[in-house]
Amino acid sequence: MTRRRIALGLLGLGLATWGGLRARLTFGLLPERLTLIFDGSCDFCTRAVRLVRAIDRQGRITIAPFQKPSFPESHGLTTAQGEQSIWAITPDGFTYPAAAAANLTAATALGTALPLWLYAIPGVTATQEAAYHFIASIRSRIPGDTPYCEQYPEECGKASNTAANTTQIEAVGG
Repeated sequence: MTRRRIALGLLGLGLATWGGLRARLTFGLLPERLTLIFDGSCDFCTRAVRLVRAIDRQGRITIAPFQKPSFPESHGLTTAQGEQSIWAITPDGFTYPAAAAANLTAATALGTALPLWLYAIPGVTATQEAAYHFIASIRSRIPGDTPYCEQYPEECGKASNTAANTTQIEAVGG
């Protein structure tokens, strides 16, 4: 049996995912650490990650793009899942997509369960999931920062353009 929790239901939030978050709320269990997987080729996503880093003063969140070679697979996710939404992964192996991931990330970074309590209010879950998926569908049109994978191509499995250009110049004799 896999310990992974993947959304299956309404707007991407299945009972397994909701049950996992509800258990965290019931017992007040915020993970001490969390891994956040995001789209490193997205301007808006890169800006959102910068905000997460700014509020994560205790360094609880490890952030990586899904483009990082074999990173999603090492956490039981596919590249296609990484393309669809952000994913929060707890040290015990549970995975949370979309708005659930955003709320768990905010709660962990801030060190308070408040975002999860708000997310648990009847009707708020579906509203946040719908808003998340709408924003995800138009994220390429929302301004942001230079995409993470352009800033750090080596982390995304791409050769650095600067290194490639330097090699070409040296080969020409310049």
